[in-house]
Amino acid sequence: MDLFEKLNEDFKKSKSILLTTHVNPDGDAIGSQLALFYMLREMGKEVKMINHSETPYTLAFLDRGKRIEKYVPQRHDEFILNVDLIVFLDLNVPGRVVSMQEICQKSKAKKWVIDHHTEPADFADEYLLTAEACATGEIIYDFWEKEKPVEMNYDIAEALYTAIMTDTGSFRFDRTTPRIHRIIADLMEYGIRPDFVYEQVFDQGEIGRLKLLGSALETLALNSTGEICYMIISRKTLEQTNTDEADIEGFVNYTMSVRGVKVGMLFYELENGFKVSFRSKGNIPVNKIAAEFGGGGHLNAAGCRIDGGDFKTMIDVIIKTAEKYLK
Repeated sequence: MDLFEKLNEDFKKSKSILLTTHVNPDGDAIGSQLALFYMLREMGKEVKMINHSETPYTLAFLDRGKRIEKYVPQRHDEFILNVDLIVFLDLNVPGRVVSMQEICQKSKAKKWVIDHHTEPADFADEYLLTAEACATGEIIYDFWEKEKPVEMNYDIAEALYTAIMTDTGSFRFDRTTPRIHRIIADLMEYGIRPDFVYEQVFDQGEIGRLKLLGSALETLALNSTGEICYMIISRKTLEQTNTDEADIEGFVNYTMSVRGVKVGMLFYELENGFKVSFRSKGNIPVNKIAAEFGGGGHLNAAGCRIDGGDFKTMIDVIIKTAEKYLK
């Protein structure tokens, strides 16, 4: 029995199922979560989607029934403790569910991880990992294609389309294979409008987001060789523009549009510490750079979170670390 069959059998055996994903979820996280939710609901399961973070407003259009819930211990702990199955989507370490980590680990539910990142932590019973996949949404599609647990419909197709579209950078990243385009063509047969999805995800921001982007672009800087470009977003700038972390989605890609740049970074200041998003071209492994600071990801896209430490000092340290990989 392969992993797709085993996952389908666990779905069939489970009466109640929890789907959760990582803090500050992106299009792949929310799209994969909703696609699986719609499948499981068609299978007659009691299924809840509970996340540490609110759904970004740019992805709210996918959750028309407002089914995704923000974790509240008093409301959700009993369900989590007694649920039959927990599926962690688009993450490979338990800390990524933040406030839900402790209660999920206490639960006696069988635990599955479905993800396209490498080197997972040992916290689940089963792992459906495909590092070659462009998105977790691609893995969910592969599961549906092989097992056919339900008929495909518009809701499932739209969620999967959004998951794959966002994690391939609108089909421009190097993991956009011929098969990805065939999957997208199949999903579009169910009435998906690419113009509508793109507009909802990328063209529905508040004016503060554009002001935030302008402020971020003003901070663009290069290292001494011109091969690393970085930008900095401070807490003060977020407050001045009345924005939050969801509005930063995609900003790091601007660092890669400068001629000669091989590695791009976005430094985002938190209340205690900061986060870094990495991008690269060719075979420069930004996932290894991120790993040096407790993070991870893919060859050309990765990230890490650093608690505490002097912001400006750590920026210099991380840039110097990245320079080692350029040699």
